[in-house]
Amino acid sequence: MDTSLAHDLGRVGIWSTALRSGDPARGGEIAETAKELETLGYGTLWVGGSPSVEQVVPLLDATTGITVATGILSIWEHEPTDVAAAFTEVNAAHEGRFVLGLGVSHSALTDRYRRPVEAMVRFLDALDDAPTPVPAERRVLAALGPRMLRLARDRAAGAHPYLVTSEHTATARELLGEAAVLAPEFKVVLDTDAERARARARAYLSGYLQLENYVRSFRRLGFGDEDFADGGGDRLLDAVFAIGDAETIARKVNAFFAGGANHVALQVVTDDTRGELPLDAYRALAPAFGLGGGA
Repeated sequence: MDTSLAHDLGRVGIWSTALRSGDPARGGEIAETAKELETLGYGTLWVGGSPSVEQVVPLLDATTGITVATGILSIWEHEPTDVAAAFTEVNAAHEGRFVLGLGVSHSALTDRYRRPVEAMVRFLDALDDAPTPVPAERRVLAALGPRMLRLARDRAAGAHPYLVTSEHTATARELLGEAAVLAPEFKVVLDTDAERARARARAYLSGYLQLENYVRSFRRLGFGDEDFADGGGDRLLDAVFAIGDAETIARKVNAFFAGGANHVALQVVTDDTRGELPLDAYRALAPAFGLGGGA
């Protein structure tokens, strides 16, 4: 196990697209949120929405010890030599607290999508060959299927899978072996009104079911067409979301740790998941996970 990176990530982190808002007016809110998440005891801030390296800098500037990671940087949108140079500069200025999460995105989101595993190999080769290389032990891959998971094992510190189940985590751990870091993202709805929470989860899941990579991943796990209808059936919702109060959510997340995860990145789903930073939810969840600042 890469004990250095596993230690740096901590056991529980927060994943949010809203951490990378391009609106300058929100800069203060984002910085204050980052500070409080560090105080609450979360180990890593995962910046969603295909951020650049530069977009993590405000979070690093606002904090002193928490790890900050891209979740994930799309390899189709950046030149590897530029990424390597930015990685080196950012980590030199912030005591090595930045982790580079890389991914291949989806064919529906970019015209450049071709042979994703081979493209990732070329990108990693270029990171290795750059004048300022990105160390393998400070990069993780958004890996769902077996080929990308093997690449994460062999060419990175490990994997950061998105929209997965605890069963996927167990399978991924078997393939990765014990040496690699496994840090899945997992969606949670902090709401004890089951009907309202399921409606919120289903509304958020429905868009992802239009993306081939996720549907193919679910099929490998035994889900079928009936699970993808109408925004996602209850069986699929129960597998990819934790719904309920903080203690119920923590028990559900424990299945990922039992399956071999080193770290779980929690994405709190609200009525405005991509734009909102739900501090009340972050505060409520921290003590349920035994985080030091959450009590």
